[in-house]
Amino acid sequence: MVQLTLPKNSRMTTGKTWPKPEGATNLRKVQIYRWSPDDDKNPSLDTYFVDMDACGPMVLDALIKIKSDIDPTLTFRRSCREGICGSCAMNIDGINTLACIYGMDEIKGDIKIYPLPHMPVIKDLIPDLTHFYAQHASVKPWLETKSNKPAKEWKQSIEDRAKLDGLYECVMCACCTTACPSYWWNGDRFLGPAALLTANRWITDSRDEATGERLDDLEDPFKLYRCHTIMNCAKTCPKGLNPAAAIANVKKMMIERTV
Repeated sequence: MVQLTLPKNSRMTTGKTWPKPEGATNLRKVQIYRWSPDDDKNPSLDTYFVDMDACGPMVLDALIKIKSDIDPTLTFRRSCREGICGSCAMNIDGINTLACIYGMDEIKGDIKIYPLPHMPVIKDLIPDLTHFYAQHASVKPWLETKSNKPAKEWKQSIEDRAKLDGLYECVMCACCTTACPSYWWNGDRFLGPAALLTANRWITDSRDEATGERLDDLEDPFKLYRCHTIMNCAKTCPKGLNPAAAIANVKKMMIERTV
């Protein structure tokens, strides 16, 4: 079920249906969430028809095709087209994912595209991630050291480096955080899966010398413990990461340091 933060006193309406491309025989119907702060209109679903013989295979290809050839007012974020930058995160066919790596052949029937759920919408498919980024910054996502700086580099064993696999690959797309019901309910104080995955990445890093301080910062009824292991985060992550496991590891470390 798609759940969105709509503008106040608004409801979803049926939007404009754009004409089919002339002469095209291989069409896909694409319905896209539209809303602009410049209009007094309610959010709507506009309907487009994409000629698949003149379009790439990914959902992002369809969005670019629509913006370039059909409706230049359509607004969305995108950058790398390789699943690296996280810019094109959106809700596609009921799943939070990256449009650039999600194939249209994976979708049966009409393609329905919404912005990430439970985030304020700036325009169309662009959510406001200001709070999300602030929460990420709050876990101090950088190396904290107290020892004298080495002449060349902070060294790490191959074994310790391997412990970071599955943690450092996060692209901050917010797919996991916006799929988490606990975050929907307590997003003002619960840090959410993405920020806590990053926190665990630095807590786990053998070169970091602020483990105690990091755990102290997370010792809070809401920052960490609002996670109820619902597992939506692991299910939706487009990079195949498991934030729930990372959060469980932080909770385990919390217990171990008190024993």
